[in-house]
Amino acid sequence: MTNRKNDLPTVRCAIYTRKSTDEGLDQEFNSLDAQREAGEAYVASQRGEGWLCIPDHYDDGGYTGGNMERPALKRLMIDIEAEKVDCIVVYKVDRLSRSLLDFARIMESLEKHGVSFVSVTQQFNTTSSMGRLTLNILLSFAQFEREIISERTRDKIAATRRKGKWSGGMPILGFDVDPRGGRLMANEDEAVRVRGIFDLYLERMSLTDTIKELDARGWGNKQWTTKKGRERGGKPFTKNSLFKLLTNVLYIGKITYKDEVHDGEHPAIVDGEVFRRARALLRRNGTTGGKHVRNRFGALLKGLLRCVPCDSAMTHTHTKKGENRRYRYYVCQNAQKRGWHNCPSKSIPAAEIERFVVEQVRGIGKDKTILAEVIGETRSKGQARINELEAARKGLERDLKRHHADLRKLAGRLAANGTATDHVADLQDRIRSAEQRATAVREELIALGRELIDEKEVARALALFDPVWEALSPREQARVIRLLVQRVDYDGGKGTVSVTFHPAGIKTLAEELEETQR
Repeated sequence: MTNRKNDLPTVRCAIYTRKSTDEGLDQEFNSLDAQREAGEAYVASQRGEGWLCIPDHYDDGGYTGGNMERPALKRLMIDIEAEKVDCIVVYKVDRLSRSLLDFARIMESLEKHGVSFVSVTQQFNTTSSMGRLTLNILLSFAQFEREIISERTRDKIAATRRKGKWSGGMPILGFDVDPRGGRLMANEDEAVRVRGIFDLYLERMSLTDTIKELDARGWGNKQWTTKKGRERGGKPFTKNSLFKLLTNVLYIGKITYKDEVHDGEHPAIVDGEVFRRARALLRRNGTTGGKHVRNRFGALLKGLLRCVPCDSAMTHTHTKKGENRRYRYYVCQNAQKRGWHNCPSKSIPAAEIERFVVEQVRGIGKDKTILAEVIGETRSKGQARINELEAARKGLERDLKRHHADLRKLAGRLAANGTATDHVADLQDRIRSAEQRATAVREELIALGRELIDEKEVARALALFDPVWEALSPREQARVIRLLVQRVDYDGGKGTVSVTFHPAGIKTLAEELEETQR
C-alpha cells in the first residue's frame, strides 16, 4: 500500500494503551483516552512519512504489564500475524510490557513480521538505526535477565529437593499437593490403587499384561483439577507411564535431584521391598517388557527360579554328551557374569528342582496344613483386592457426586444465558465414564464374593492332579506351573527351596482339572 500524494508507502499504525488498575476508567476522559490521544498526535506528526492511524482500539484497562495475559494485546498480536499492522505506537515502553522477557518475545515477533515499534515520550523508534541499537541493548539485558533467572531457579530447585521438599510439577497418582505448597500429602484412596499396581506387575511380570488388567479395571493416571478449574490427567496407562510409576522413588518416601536421591518430607506409600523387587524385575525384563520367549526344552521353572544369596534370576541351560544325551541345569546369572566364586548356589540340575516343585503342588491337595495355608493366603489376597475395589468405589462415588453438582450449576447457567454447552457435554461424558467404572467395580466385587474358595472343593479337585499331570504335554505342564507358582527361591548355601504360589491360580487350576474330568 502506498500514499498516492507522494508515493511513500503507507505505514498502518496501531495504538496500544494499558492501565494496571480499572480505577478511573469510568470517567469521560480517562488514562487510556489520554494515551491514545498522544499516540494519534504522534502519528499525525508523521503523516508526511505516510503514517496512518488504524481505527481499531487496542485498550487493556485493568491489566498488569507483568505478563502477556491481556485480551487487547493478544488481539493485536493476531492482527500483526495477519499482516494488518506495520507499526505499534505506545505512550511509554512500559505500557507494552514491564517484563524484559516478555518485551523481548514481543520484539522477536515484530521483527519476524517486519513491524516497527514507537514510544511517543521516549524517542524510541525501531524505524531508525538508533532505535534498533537501543532495542539490541534492551534485548541483551533481557538475555542476561533470563540467564540469571534460570540460574536462580535451578539453585532454588536443588536446595529445595536436597531438603526433601516438593519443588513443583504435575501431581502423581497416590499424592496430592499441599495447598500451602512445598510438600506432598498422601491420598489414601489413590495410595491403595498404587500398591495394587505394584502387586499386579509383580504378579503378571509384564508391562503389557499389567496394562491390560489396569484397563479392565478402569484405572488410569492421576486426575486433578487446576487452579482455573480445568480437569487434567486421568488418561489410560501406557508402557512408558507405567514404567515411570514403577520406578518413581517418591513412592518410598524419597525425592531426586538429577542423580542424587534424598529423604523426602512426604510419607512412603509403597513398601521398600516391593519397590525394589519391581525395579529388579524391570531390569531383568529389559526391552522385552516381560514377554515370555519360546520354551524349547520344556523348562518348567523358566522365569520363576531365583538365587537367594545373589538375588538374581537362574536361567535354564543344557550340555550335551554324545548325540542323544542332554543334561539340563538352572544357572545363577550372577555366577555367569561375575564368576562362580561369587555365588554359593551356582547351579542346580533342572530335573531335580522341577521334580521338587511338582511334588509341592501335589502336596497341596494331600496335606491339610499346606492346603489351609494356601487357602488362607488366597483369602488374604482376595480381601486386599476387595479393599482396593471398595476404595475405588468410594472414590468414584465422590467423583460422581462432584460431577452431578457441577452439572446442576452449569445447567442453571445454561438456562439463564445459553452458555457452557461444551462444558455440560464434557461433564456428561465424565459422569458416563465414572458410572461405567463404578459398574465394573461392583461386578468385580460380586465376582470376588462368588470366588471364595471352599476347602473341600479345592482338595477334591487337586486330588485329580496326579492322573492329569502325566497326560499333559511339556508346554501344558509349563503353563500349569506358571499358573500356580509365583516364584521359586533356591539357596544353594543352605540347601533350601521355597515355593510361593499364586493365590488365584490354585482356584483356576482346580476349576480346569474338574472340567477335564467331566
